[in-house]
Amino acid sequence: DQSYKDICSYRITTCTTMAGGVLADEGALKRAHLYEHRITAYFIFACIVGSLGGSLFGYDLGVSGGVTSMDDFLIEFFPGIYKRKQKHMHETDYCKYDNQILTLFTSSLYFAGLISTFGASYVTRIYGRRGSILVGSVSFFLGGVAVPLYLSEMAPAKIRGTVNQLFQLTTCIGILVANLINYKTDQIHPWGWRLSLGLAVVPATLMFIGGLFLPETPNSLVEQGKLEEAKAVLIKVRGTNNIEAEFQDLVEASEAARAVKNPFRNLFARRNRPQLVIGAIGLPAFQQLTGMNSILFYAPVMFQSLGFGGSASLISSTMTNAALVIAAIMSMYSADKFGRRFLLLEASVEMFCYMVVVGVTLALKFGEGKELPKSLGLVLVILICLFVLAYGRSWGPMGWLVPSEIFPLETRSAGQSVVVCVNLFFTALIAQCFLVSLCHLKYGIFLLFAGLVFGMGSFVYFLLPETKQVPIEEVYLLWRQHWLWKRYVEDHDEKTDQ
Repeated sequence: DQSYKDICSYRITTCTTMAGGVLADEGALKRAHLYEHRITAYFIFACIVGSLGGSLFGYDLGVSGGVTSMDDFLIEFFPGIYKRKQKHMHETDYCKYDNQILTLFTSSLYFAGLISTFGASYVTRIYGRRGSILVGSVSFFLGGVAVPLYLSEMAPAKIRGTVNQLFQLTTCIGILVANLINYKTDQIHPWGWRLSLGLAVVPATLMFIGGLFLPETPNSLVEQGKLEEAKAVLIKVRGTNNIEAEFQDLVEASEAARAVKNPFRNLFARRNRPQLVIGAIGLPAFQQLTGMNSILFYAPVMFQSLGFGGSASLISSTMTNAALVIAAIMSMYSADKFGRRFLLLEASVEMFCYMVVVGVTLALKFGEGKELPKSLGLVLVILICLFVLAYGRSWGPMGWLVPSEIFPLETRSAGQSVVVCVNLFFTALIAQCFLVSLCHLKYGIFLLFAGLVFGMGSFVYFLLPETKQVPIEEVYLLWRQHWLWKRYVEDHDEKTDQ
């Protein structure tokens, strides 16, 4: 891999201070080629159980949108919207579901999650990734901070992308299962919606029970000063006794981390500007500004607004979520083969085109009393499925994978907390604004998302280096070779040398 070769060829002749700790010399920087690993049953178990946090996140994501389209739920809590829906049952109307209290039902879950992330950094740093996952099985937003981080730290560099995608895969499966359950419970009157919401206890229970048997990550154990335990876990998850090179890198990274008294303040330091801009803010925000989660939240509502019947809308949204699962599997294969940057750029082009076509089609054929022809409705469903496929193998998983692998150890817990905080903030914001935007902007909402996708692609093209197969403790060296970020890193090195 070219990125790894660039790092190995990058020569540093003197020791310099980096991110509050000591940066190893040239010999240490080349230790990554000494890493060894085998895929063991213990490693597979840890990754599968660890990734169950995604099923909780995905189930909630999928179930909330489906419930808000159920008549029994609307009669119970939003009778005014139900009456409006019945009055316009045979009409197509962008504004049929425009109600801020209704959207608050969905987005409030993510505002609550946003608040919980402020305590997540403390839990993951002091009690470890495993402890956060156990607590997160009870309050799953807290667990959402730790799952991508846990998977990235457990995985060998060469397959880190594939392993990290388990979080996206279980999230997508959770969404699909939620849609299938919604389809069935919609036929159970009048309490089917209660069953949909209550079944979230199933993945939470599985996550909690499995979490009791999870090993802590070696990175976290070293960070807590449990060196012998860390070495033992590293031997088990790598399937080899030859782990000295990787273990030494973990110890040196931990020594640098201990010198940092305030991880959040350190995250905002100039030397960490690349990680802050790309990992903590840019990617998690853009992941939501694609409009993808709006489609997931409100697919049943949106398809009903476009003239599909109640059952047909749930079937259509199930199709889009099945496409998301397929895309997650594709991403597991392609992330370490083609790289993160390539997938993000290629998908951005696709997603831009799909959103433009959907927007233009709706502008010409839908609204103002116009019925949407069934054949054209099928085309729109296909276009949305293609959009989902593109998102599901790129911005969806990469929005979690890249941030989880670019933070140095001393800011990793704090950085991942900010990632989830930003992600949930924009998730809640888009959820709250989508239906009202659909009402007022009409087809223009899809053109707006197209413009945002264009900006996202430009962001990746100019600012994100390729991170595939680069050891997680050596990713920071990529900034030294980047046309913009090297200015921030080199300025820091010059000051510390003086």
